[in-house]
Amino acid sequence: MKGMQAGMLFNSLTFLVFFLLVLGVHSGVHSTASSWRGRKSFLLVASYLFYAAWNPPFVLLLWISTLLDWFVAKSLADEEAPGRRRVLLCLSLAGNLGLLGYFKYGGFVLENFIALLHAAGIPYEAAAPSIILPVGISFYTFQTLSYTLDVYLRRSRPAGSFLDFALYVTFFPQLVAGPIVRAGEFLPQCREPRRATRDQLGWGLYFMTLGLFQKVVLADSLLSSSADTVFGFHEGPVHLLDAWVGLFAFSAQIFCDFAGYSTAAIGVALCLGFILPDNFRSPYAAVGFSDFWNRWHMTLSSWLRDYLYISLGGNRKGRGRTVANLFITMFLGGLWHGASWTFVAWGLLHGFYLSAEHLLRQWFGGHRWAATALSRFVWGLLTFILVCLGWVFFRASDFASAWQLFGSLFGGHAAGAELLSTREMIQVAGVLLGLLGAHVFLRERRLEHAMESFPAAFVVIIWVVMLAGLILTQGGANAFIYFQF
Repeated sequence: MKGMQAGMLFNSLTFLVFFLLVLGVHSGVHSTASSWRGRKSFLLVASYLFYAAWNPPFVLLLWISTLLDWFVAKSLADEEAPGRRRVLLCLSLAGNLGLLGYFKYGGFVLENFIALLHAAGIPYEAAAPSIILPVGISFYTFQTLSYTLDVYLRRSRPAGSFLDFALYVTFFPQLVAGPIVRAGEFLPQCREPRRATRDQLGWGLYFMTLGLFQKVVLADSLLSSSADTVFGFHEGPVHLLDAWVGLFAFSAQIFCDFAGYSTAAIGVALCLGFILPDNFRSPYAAVGFSDFWNRWHMTLSSWLRDYLYISLGGNRKGRGRTVANLFITMFLGGLWHGASWTFVAWGLLHGFYLSAEHLLRQWFGGHRWAATALSRFVWGLLTFILVCLGWVFFRASDFASAWQLFGSLFGGHAAGAELLSTREMIQVAGVLLGLLGAHVFLRERRLEHAMESFPAAFVVIIWVVMLAGLILTQGGANAFIYFQF
């Protein structure tokens, strides 16, 4: 599958100019009920331009998803016959998942089909399909599907305005990498004129700075080189210490990269007067794996829980069915991340983690398995280590590379290749310890509430330090990791 074209990255000068223009027009127009429709139309056009910067023809896919789910939801609201309602739902599922399946999994399916034929002794070959993955298709597909599913399940009514619905689908801050926003969270914000208050603008700019600092300074400048060096080495075992440092480097990088995007997206939206849901909440301070998934990529995990896990029966049909539902949910969650068996293995591993935790809680009785401070520390540390080990499948290019790194992590290869310098190891250790400390401190706090408890001068100093880091950091505008999903 071919890579995506470079588009309007948050960490690029192009986006900065685009954002300032959009903010200036959106905030500069006199706020009246009559002008609000015009400002929403402007935001919609700006969102299409933002997406077209990646690959203009793929705007058609956004239009297809928008029109399909708009008309299906309208029809569902007026239809009472169960059979016809199921047909309408299947139409939305087939259209949305069909597009997602072709563009994201077409080459993967063909590759595995050919492998099966070869295993059966049938010498079949086919030309590799030339498919470009549309950026963000996994995110906006799940977003529009949640709207149709909510209308089908009668949890909500369809949108009353096509303009509001189209803006909900295409709102540029979260369009290409989330958070995955529910219609009930966004559409009510479109009813009355919105413009950021002074506090919202300040926090929005602060979140943008924090998100870009996480991405540009931490993920790209301090962590990515060590992770790439270790995961990109295929010539033999890696020294034990280097292997663990490389794994921890990627574990910190994937958080700083993805949480950095989500934080920046929330900040951009807040500057425009819109509130997006949190997507991360100190996941590396989680105690247990259900706690981890309540803190990591929260909008995806809640989507999988509400529309897949609960629909399969959740934990209401016995222990065996619960375990099966967890594995099915995490299998599909892994596959959502990428068309590769390594992503499936990562998902299944988390299915195993969640199932084992579910059984442990039943055997030890609710939360008594982590009732003391010492037990919470032990389970929290174990959760972090096992989550990091799962990232091996997520990052490795194939199973051979994954098994080689596992061998270096646990094989005691003291004579393995020494790839990282002392400076790189100290660098990774410093970032990781700072990250873990921040997660523990913010485990039960929202960032803005925690910051408000500090003196204003301290908050300003932190902001200045982050801005200085962004200005002084050298390097290109690297794409966010989750853009490939």
